[in-house]
Amino acid sequence: MRIGNYDFDDFIEVVRNFHGSPAPGIIIGGMMVDMGRDNLPPETIFDAIAETPKCLPDAVQLLTLCTIGNGWLKIVNLGRYALTLYDKYTGQGIRVYIDVEKLKQWPEIHAWLLKLKPKKEQSFELLMSQIREAGHGMFTAVPVQVDMNQMGRKKMSGIVICPICKEPFPGNDGAACRGCHGDSPYVEQVECHPEPDLEHVPLEKAVGSKAVHDMTGINPEAGFKGPVIKRGQEINIGDMCRLQQVGRNNIYTDQKPDEKDWVHEDDAARSFAEAMAGDGVTFDLPPREGKVNLKASRDGLLKINRENLLAFNLVPQVMCASRQGHLMVNKDTVIAGTRAIPLYIARSNYEKAMQVLAGGPLFDVISLPSRNVGLLITGTEIYEGIIKDRFEPIITDKVGKLGSKVVRTIICPDNREQIKKSILDLLGSGAEIVVTTAGLSVDPDDVTRKGLEDAGAVDVLYGAPILPGAMTMLTRIGSTPVIGVPACALYFKTTSFDLLLPRLLAGIRITRLDLAHMADGGLCLACKSCTYPKCPFGK
Repeated sequence: MRIGNYDFDDFIEVVRNFHGSPAPGIIIGGMMVDMGRDNLPPETIFDAIAETPKCLPDAVQLLTLCTIGNGWLKIVNLGRYALTLYDKYTGQGIRVYIDVEKLKQWPEIHAWLLKLKPKKEQSFELLMSQIREAGHGMFTAVPVQVDMNQMGRKKMSGIVICPICKEPFPGNDGAACRGCHGDSPYVEQVECHPEPDLEHVPLEKAVGSKAVHDMTGINPEAGFKGPVIKRGQEINIGDMCRLQQVGRNNIYTDQKPDEKDWVHEDDAARSFAEAMAGDGVTFDLPPREGKVNLKASRDGLLKINRENLLAFNLVPQVMCASRQGHLMVNKDTVIAGTRAIPLYIARSNYEKAMQVLAGGPLFDVISLPSRNVGLLITGTEIYEGIIKDRFEPIITDKVGKLGSKVVRTIICPDNREQIKKSILDLLGSGAEIVVTTAGLSVDPDDVTRKGLEDAGAVDVLYGAPILPGAMTMLTRIGSTPVIGVPACALYFKTTSFDLLLPRLLAGIRITRLDLAHMADGGLCLACKSCTYPKCPFGK
């Protein structure tokens, strides 16, 4: 028996020299490669997919030109001992896998694959004998069509310098390299960040000195927390008692450290806020207690550059905390706060933080435009007047509170053709967003989805990890977004519709990944008195 260009025994030695031991998985993998090539049309230029990172990729790299380095071999770890060879231009290929039913003829291979025996109890000679005997007979090969959009090679982006570790990395990995994003396999060394050697004096000798920073006082009984002495304020005899009451017996003098090495907390916070604030965002100056609050300068939807916010907070000695993104905020609402942690931040860390922020603002508040909304209410029982519709006032109210309006409402029965016609009528009436209600469950009478598909709906996302609202549907017809609202919106005050509608009105495209992220916080507690958005739902 031959494997590739090798006799069976010769291939065992090749594997031993390459892998360090004559691994059965690579030998079996070599046979799988042969079977895949035998089932491909001659002269096919192919790429490969290995569905496990264990042994099988080595077999592919030993016997073909496909390697991990050149990108022609891709490991998609599905945990299955299977490989696919496919035409790199059309995606048509052959998937070869170990068929467990067929393995019952060769018990030693069966025990090896399913780990039914400890390795020390396995007979290598018997295992090799059965592998040689089984040959291609232990596999099944099936034709497959590979999703070329998923497997296509990503273009190499420009190389940039990580603002945190200062090493080069591909720019499309994010604002910082993957290692500094927390993907490093190395144990992080505890780093003691230096602080300037500041001169301090006893309180009784501080009269006439100027405060280097805001000095905070806390009085829980009076409900007070704030500066009792502000930065730059000259200390007088009357201030000494107040400082003693808040536990200050020594204070720093106004002697400044070298500015080429250190940045004062106020100066750092001011610079951070200026770089973080995008459209619709303002901030309060001067800093208070070393912190600057960022505020919405208008009503709108808060949009956060989460990737850059993460990268910023990975820089030592700095922080920024914000509200949850994609929620509506009112003008003058605090949306974030930022500061340097110590009184003086090392300039090297300050420059790293500013380099992250050079990637663009962290926060924007998008003013929602007034959009024309078309409303389609489905249900034969409503159309025939058996029950009264309750959807229209609910949807109209929610749309109106966000500054848009329902320009036309159509009620139609559970009929695919009439749903299709109604959708097209709403689009013809100038609807910029279409909302459909009910008809989204698994009942055979619910045909809203089918009617939408007949009307030309594409990119259909049906189902969301949000309760209430699991059967939500998102799609589009041409450039017009469509959202299907399940019947739960009649019972619950707040549902997936309340989380998604502001994004649609803001013109933000919602993907399956966006919906998946909403699972964390997507469970409404169904409180007797709804306080949304001042609650965990959607956060």
